[in-house]
Amino acid sequence: MRGSARRGFAVAAVGLTLVLAACGGDDGGDDSGSGGDGGSGDGPTGSVSINSTQPENPLIPTTTNEVGGGNIVDAMWTGLVSYDSETGEPGLAVAESIEPNEDFTQFTITIGDGWTFHDGTPVTAQSFVDAWNFGAAGANAQLNQYFFGPDGANIAGFDEVAGQTDDTGAFVPGSATAETMSGLEVVDDTTFTVTLGAPNSLFETIIGYSAFYPMPESFFSDQEGFIAHPIGNGPFEFVEEVPNQSITLQAYADYAGDPKPQVETVEYRIYADLDAAYADVVSNQLDILDKIPPVGLAGDVWKTDLEGRSASEPLSTRFTSLTFPLTNTEAWADANLRKAISRAIDREAVIAAAYGPGNYVPANSWVPPGNDGYVEGTCGEWCEFDAAAAQELYAQTAGVQGTLLISSNADGGHREWVSAACTSITNTLGIDCQGDFNPDFGSFRARVNANEITNPFRTGWVADYPSIQNFLAPLYTSNGSANDGGYSNPQFDELIRQAAGLEGEEALALYNEAETLLAEDMAIIPLWYDNGQRGWSENVNEPGFTWKGYVDPLSISVKN
Repeated sequence: MRGSARRGFAVAAVGLTLVLAACGGDDGGDDSGSGGDGGSGDGPTGSVSINSTQPENPLIPTTTNEVGGGNIVDAMWTGLVSYDSETGEPGLAVAESIEPNEDFTQFTITIGDGWTFHDGTPVTAQSFVDAWNFGAAGANAQLNQYFFGPDGANIAGFDEVAGQTDDTGAFVPGSATAETMSGLEVVDDTTFTVTLGAPNSLFETIIGYSAFYPMPESFFSDQEGFIAHPIGNGPFEFVEEVPNQSITLQAYADYAGDPKPQVETVEYRIYADLDAAYADVVSNQLDILDKIPPVGLAGDVWKTDLEGRSASEPLSTRFTSLTFPLTNTEAWADANLRKAISRAIDREAVIAAAYGPGNYVPANSWVPPGNDGYVEGTCGEWCEFDAAAAQELYAQTAGVQGTLLISSNADGGHREWVSAACTSITNTLGIDCQGDFNPDFGSFRARVNANEITNPFRTGWVADYPSIQNFLAPLYTSNGSANDGGYSNPQFDELIRQAAGLEGEEALALYNEAETLLAEDMAIIPLWYDNGQRGWSENVNEPGFTWKGYVDPLSISVKN
């Protein structure tokens, strides 16, 4: 999931068969640090506020793939599988059982009793099948369409439903030859089968991602009404949205999962400026802040400002990178030019200038530490700052014509590091470098999605599901849902697809081999991995944070 974004997990990346008893949700909250002053057995009480950004798209799971919308969608929906809030380990949620055949090409899924949508209608097998077919259909242009295809779940019949795209990536009307995927079959109200196009040992892990959430019948009959008032099946239901100000949810009284919400109302408060959110949590006007901005990190003032109500720990789920546009300009076609720029960025100095020394970790691989399959130093010398080597390499290229621009959103604490990175590049290569800033995340992503940016631009990633595959396939396969720069290497694509049919060390070896190709091509520059600094107000007990580094809404309780 795209992001700007708890505790590291070391979950087996492949071959996870779910054998846990159905629990109707993850078990976050039991060891979250929440005290006993709130969230008693008398039902949810109180209201809390959480920092957020304006969702890029309507709150539809198959087209929400960024953090601002994703956190809200995850609070409003529960999938067949959920990820343990502490470890990221997948376990059964809406699903009562998921039974694979011997070669992971067919799965029989049975859903549990008692699950309902927020409009009171039941969650059935059809609710999942219809939602997945909608998400896969090319005519619907859903941003998460990719996850149903060959490099995601790989459901049989995807290609026929997806149809063809033109040179701009737009769906070609009339090119789809089917309306539903042949691999999906409803057996009865609580059972459906999924047949895949090829073996996929990660299927049971992947389907916990939000793209695979169920949808109520009302969505298909009145999408405009649904967008105005979205309906999920999760612990919190939609109340209202004030665009660019807030989105308010309330506890769903008939939620079938466990644990139950401990607070009655959650307000996701939209901040265009993370500094303002920081000031509000310091003054107890905002209850939870999941990222400390540079103004708080500088000199570690956040530790004093939020003494007794803050925490930090390395994250293995989030990293920041710099991506070159390869489909709309020839300016960045030379891999040596891309490598020279990477070697000209003094990552430690940039981190120190923007965030304070040691607050982020320089990246040397495309997969963060703590993940099964992580190999230190995959990037090799290309991620090591060396002014002389960068200059020598740059001299072998046609160079940058005019000013080197680095595009980013100005909010979220990104202006500071872009400016510091430009200083490093200018000092090393002697070229003018400036930030090209959009005022907010939404306007920046609109430019990226429209393929309008012709210079390097900020990219960030937050894991969708706990697997090394999620750090590679969506971002760098030729048709990846988050392949913003248009990187394409057929050898990389083939290795990723071969790995999906294998388990354990065999699979990891292929993922590692694929990652070495990223170093050869250097179309995306790893910059750093995030540390999860966060804070909360005096109004709430210490909240738990998910394996992704964002607050677990089920862990929140207010003080009496």
